[in-house]
Amino acid sequence: MGDKHSNISPQKNGEWNTMMDSVQAFHTKHDFKNTGGEDLSYRIALMAEELGEISACVTKGKSIDELAEESADLLILLMGTAISAEFDLNKAFWNKMEILMKRQSRMINGKIRVSEFRDQT
Repeated sequence: MGDKHSNISPQKNGEWNTMMDSVQAFHTKHDFKNTGGEDLSYRIALMAEELGEISACVTKGKSIDELAEESADLLILLMGTAISAEFDLNKAFWNKMEILMKRQSRMINGKIRVSEFRDQT
């Protein structure tokens, strides 16, 4: 990974709140809270559907624009899930990045894998 994102921090990310406010406005506009749109099981199904659409973009050689649009759909659903479940996704992101940056990587079947390997102490 290059240095492109090395200086990003929660304090410097001024667009995050605007993005979350936009997703909240979408939820409010369609009354998700009172119409099942914030049901977590339903949201998981929607995220799986969007992941399938992302997969189709990659495996069927669709354009980068289509891949970007489907990725945005998944991000919006994920942000909406944070709203529905009432957790701070921005904070969760930075907490997890701190953990991930401390992990080691391995090559497995010719692909890099960064994980908490069971045989590590």
